[in-house]
Amino acid sequence: MAIKQCPACGQSFQPRPQVPLQTYCSAPSCQQHRKRQWHRNKLKTDPDYQENQQRAQQSWIERNPDYWRQYRKSHPKYVDRNRTLQRTRNAKAKTNPIANMDASTPAKLLPSGIYRLSLVTEANIAKMDAWIVEITAHACECRQ
Repeated sequence: MAIKQCPACGQSFQPRPQVPLQTYCSAPSCQQHRKRQWHRNKLKTDPDYQENQQRAQQSWIERNPDYWRQYRKSHPKYVDRNRTLQRTRNAKAKTNPIANMDASTPAKLLPSGIYRLSLVTEANIAKMDAWIVEITAHACECRQ
C-alpha cells in the first residue's frame, strides 16, 4: 500500500489496510483536525445538519442559561483579555465607524420600504441581532 502524507501534520504515514482511502494519520491531533474540517464542511453544505446543530445549541443554552456569567466570574483573565481586545476594536471603529451615526436630517426623505435595524451601543458598536421592519411614509399637507 502506498505511503501518504497527512494534510494536518505533513508527516508520511501508511494507511491502515481496513481504510484504504485514509487521508489523515492516526495521531489524535490530526484526527481532531479531520473531524473539525468535516464538521465545517457539513455546516456549509447540509442545511439539515445546520438546523440540527442550531437546535442542539439552543437546547444547551436553555439548559445552561448562566454558563457565560459563571465562566466570566471564575475566569478573570478571560474577562481582562476580552476587555482589552474590545477596546482595540472600539478604537478601530472610531477611525473606521462600524455604523453610520449621522443624525442630520437627510436631503431626501426616507422612502417606504423594508429596512434592517440594529442596535448601536454607547460605544458605537452595532450589535449582531437586527430587526427587519417595514417603514411606510405617510405625508399630508399641513396648513400653517
